[in-house]
Amino acid sequence: MIDDARLTEDGDTGLLDRLGFLLARHGAAADSRIRRALEGFRLTPRQGTALILLGQSGSMGQQALAAALDVDPSVMVGILNDLEAARLVERRRDRSDRRRHIVAITDEGDCLLAKTRQAVTDVEQEMFGRLSPEEVATLRGLLLRIETSRNEPACTE
Repeated sequence: MIDDARLTEDGDTGLLDRLGFLLARHGAAADSRIRRALEGFRLTPRQGTALILLGQSGSMGQQALAAALDVDPSVMVGILNDLEAARLVERRRDRSDRRRHIVAITDEGDCLLAKTRQAVTDVEQEMFGRLSPEEVATLRGLLLRIETSRNEPACTE
């Protein structure tokens, strides 16, 4: 039996120290912590992401928001229905194209977004606090280069 903590003869670490398993473990932990942080505000990750996108732009077309979230338009309607019911966003018809809906973050949504951002910052500080700012920047850059797709099942709710 191979000891997972020691290097094997071919220079490989034990199975549990393999990069894929390390990423899976840390990714699952990050996902769980972020979900818990957002649940404290009664938000799902997709709802939180929608608020973040709207917070950056103020407003955007419903189709553009669905594309940015990489969700089917019918899923987007459900996300927006919940956010609108909570008075975090509002939808209105585009004056220049009545078929198009514009989604805008409300003042209440902005307030919640600020709290949400702080909660996510707290999670990140908890997870990455032992890393220097340079190491965090390096990690972010490396993760952005990993070949994955938002369409993969692990990236959906």
